Amino acid sequence: MVAGWSHQCLFLIKRCTTIKQVHQIHSLMITTGLSHCNFAMSKIIHFCAVSDPKNLEYALSLFNQVTNPTNFIWNTMIRGFSISQNPQKAILIFTKMLQKSLSPDKHTFPFVLRACVNSKQGNVIYTHVLKNGLVHDTFVCNSLIAMYSKCDALDCAYRVFDETPQRDVVTWTALIDGYVRANRATMGLDLFAKMRLVGIEPDEITMVSVLCAIGLVGALRLGRCVHAHFIEPKKVIYDSILGCALLDMYAKCQDIDSARLVFDKMPYGNSIAWSAMITGYIQCGRFKEALDSLQDMHKEGLRPDQAILASVLTGCAQLGALDQGRWIHAYIERNKIDLNLRLGTALIDMYAKCGCIFQAFNVFNSLRNKDVYPWTAMIGGLAMNGSAKVALCLFSKMERVGIRPNSITYIGVLCACSHGGLVEQGKNHFNRMTQVYGIAPKIEHYGCMIDLLGRAGLLKEAMSMIQSMSMEPSAGVWGALFSACMIHKDVELGEIIGKHLIKLQPHHSGRYMLLANLYALDDRWDDVAYIRRLMKTKGVEKIPGCSLIEVNGAIHEFVALDMSHPSFKGIYLMLDAIKMGLRGAGYMPNTIQAFA
Repeated sequence: MVAGWSHQCLFLIKRCTTIKQVHQIHSLMITTGLSHCNFAMSKIIHFCAVSDPKNLEYALSLFNQVTNPTNFIWNTMIRGFSISQNPQKAILIFTKMLQKSLSPDKHTFPFVLRACVNSKQGNVIYTHVLKNGLVHDTFVCNSLIAMYSKCDALDCAYRVFDETPQRDVVTWTALIDGYVRANRATMGLDLFAKMRLVGIEPDEITMVSVLCAIGLVGALRLGRCVHAHFIEPKKVIYDSILGCALLDMYAKCQDIDSARLVFDKMPYGNSIAWSAMITGYIQCGRFKEALDSLQDMHKEGLRPDQAILASVLTGCAQLGALDQGRWIHAYIERNKIDLNLRLGTALIDMYAKCGCIFQAFNVFNSLRNKDVYPWTAMIGGLAMNGSAKVALCLFSKMERVGIRPNSITYIGVLCACSHGGLVEQGKNHFNRMTQVYGIAPKIEHYGCMIDLLGRAGLLKEAMSMIQSMSMEPSAGVWGALFSACMIHKDVELGEIIGKHLIKLQPHHSGRYMLLANLYALDDRWDDVAYIRRLMKTKGVEKIPGCSLIEVNGAIHEFVALDMSHPSFKGIYLMLDAIKMGLRGAGYMPNTIQAFA
């Protein structure tokens, strides 16, 4: 009779879909005496601990009722908690198992190792692996490598890898992934090459890690090779994981068109793929396409998450696409999306860069428990909108409430001083950055200081600061001083800097044009002609000017002498009318710098 009930209960457990049904089966087991049968209890505990929907607390209560749990039951409980929100309970159950003088097996350790949160904890488990003679088991070794990699103990991970006698694709992939996670992508790629030399075929998970490594180092040629030799010939369907990894690799390597081809091959669109595509457009400076992609995603009925919205807001900020930015803000409010710090900071930055400083302040004030990022965005926004003193007051308030500034915060502070002509305050903040907060000046901070001193006419002091820099001055730093020479008409110093800029960037047309404009300012037209000939000799072509404007939510791009816009005839007629109106009002254009 008991055997009959046992078969019936096992049949019912296999078809369970809810915890309520489990309760009913458990009641039946109690009334029939099956609650004392380890095999039957193992099935119901397995459902509660591992299957969906799981209830670990109920599984634990059932586990505690079992008199002599088998290794399978112990492993089930350890497994359940190892993948839960509280993995440390898996360690506690493992410890209880040892206290009962039970021997863990090769199925126990992978689950326990998954629950480890640091290498110290992992080392303790490793001693039990040795004690139980499982140090050469490939399954256990793979778990050890993955644990040490996750805990940033890559030397330990490599030692286990080196001592593993039978390495399979999982062994290699675990260590490759560890190097990638630790931002040691080059070592990960070297390991992948060794893996291929010993004849191990990569699987999909390996390829995801390898593509991530390639993206980190920007090795586009290698990425194309991996795509062609390991993905395309196998006719692998670009699912959400592999497809997104391939797409992300191309985007990080600045080949966004290839990324789009991958995206279009993916069998179905999902939020992860759309996010990768939109973020890729942002990374490559293709902001218009990013906004268009958001609209396409919305038309397909997919809801963008906070990360996607933050990325698109970055695009709006770069384009000055205020209408699009406002639409996203309204979308956030309409759909009651939580305005977390990342999304809030992106909104502040968008409004500030679009000149709507009051709206930026409203978003800033609505954020609770602000960290350094929204403060930094607001300070930078005020600086770029000409509110230098307000920006510095906000920085002082930030310090008073105990928020520690970072290096980006100080870029905003120094920019505020530069735009406000606050030389002494700028010097003071530059010194405090290092002395109070221990922030070493970066090239951007020096650029702000050179701009500050240059605008104030302190050209010799600016030059002295450049010469005292602990790093090689960039073209941007020299460019800031050159602009100051133009403003204050110091042709002698400007000529020295202009020639140096051409040496630094011999194929950058803008550097030649800057020097030519300086010569034009000093009526040295023979030298202007010489610069023109020099550009022609070196094959340097002038990059045409480009501007973007948003009209009724649509982005319009204009390039000098371009006639591709559908309304170009009307646009040029309007430009001619504006020129005539300006001349009629007495305006005389400055044609000295017409070369640029």
